[in-house]
Amino acid sequence: MATGKILVAQGGGPTAVINQSLVGVVLEARRFGNVERIYGAHHGVRGIIHEDFVDLTRETSHNLEQVAATPGSALGSTRDKPDLKYCQQIFEVLRAHGIGHFFYIGGNDSSDTVRIVSEQAAQAGYPLRCMHIPKTIDNDLVANDHTPGFPSAARFVAQAFAGANLDNAALPGVYVAVVMGRHAGFLTAASALGKKFPDDGPHLIYLPERNFSIDSFLSDVKAMHERHGRCVVAVSEGIHDASGEPMLVRLAKQVEHDAHGNVQLSGSGALADLLCEEIKAKLGIKRVRGDTFGYLQRSFIGCVSDVDAREAREVGEKAVQFAMWGDRDGSVAIKRTGFYSADYELLPLSTVAGKTRVMDDAFIAPSGSDVTDAFRLYLRPLLGSGMPDAYRLRPAPVDKVLGASG
Repeated sequence: MATGKILVAQGGGPTAVINQSLVGVVLEARRFGNVERIYGAHHGVRGIIHEDFVDLTRETSHNLEQVAATPGSALGSTRDKPDLKYCQQIFEVLRAHGIGHFFYIGGNDSSDTVRIVSEQAAQAGYPLRCMHIPKTIDNDLVANDHTPGFPSAARFVAQAFAGANLDNAALPGVYVAVVMGRHAGFLTAASALGKKFPDDGPHLIYLPERNFSIDSFLSDVKAMHERHGRCVVAVSEGIHDASGEPMLVRLAKQVEHDAHGNVQLSGSGALADLLCEEIKAKLGIKRVRGDTFGYLQRSFIGCVSDVDAREAREVGEKAVQFAMWGDRDGSVAIKRTGFYSADYELLPLSTVAGKTRVMDDAFIAPSGSDVTDAFRLYLRPLLGSGMPDAYRLRPAPVDKVLGASG
């Protein structure tokens, strides 16, 4: 483009490393002499149609680096899911401002938005290069080994369950924690990486890739409680019965819905509370506690995977390189090579747009309530360096003086 104007925006849920991708775009774009201005849109596509732009060309490199290391979405985000008419409005704004390159950082909905905008530009004969930059803690983008944002969220989940397990071992009972994941169980499965010893929790892991039965659940909890004297459980918010109905709907008398009509699975502790009530009522276990990690997983500061941060930066950089040196639009994808390194390729937008990846069968144990070593090997290098370990005393027992009855 003669004008050399770039627009970058962020969509969907924030992550611990999404700003690395933003800064990757800005700093890499500055290396190209044909780039005249780099704009950022406040609050994703909504900011585009409202022409709510900021000039990122004027940001200092130092401050950009500080922002890159900060979780959350620096430009703000949106949950808008644009239809064709909405995307047509986006395109008209881009054309009016002479934008030649559009970069959108987000998940599968965001990739679909980029696809539609790309098609609108092609139909109008307008030379717009459209790039989708991957991001989602759910790790549910197809054709990607993993997605930026997921490793840091997984690191948080693994550490949180390691801590919960220590608490539960000190004061035994049943502990149930609900983790984000409507359709894909990757983040809930990450709880398994918090285990060090064979009897550590989580003792049970329930994923949306398998049907959930409340009777089987209670039977599993009872068996684990009898075996270990306690039980730690990781549950995906998206667990459902054989008919596909979310368990939250089955157990709750009243449920909330989001702006798109979906059952509100995140943002409330309803599912954890309901499962705990079932355990108390039907198993008679007195000490039962429940938590919902909710938004804590997404942008938890101080719990960032260095691998995740590096790759999030690189997908932003690679998006600019593909846009400047390539002749097609696309979605940047992470590919695993060796053990462990990452490579990047540009996929057609249609390959990724609007599709959802779920956990591989090889990652889920036959019992349906645990993960396999294949998953542990898949995830461990993504969690980065410095993962903490929990240790135990190895006490030598002292003989009783007053006898067993004392």
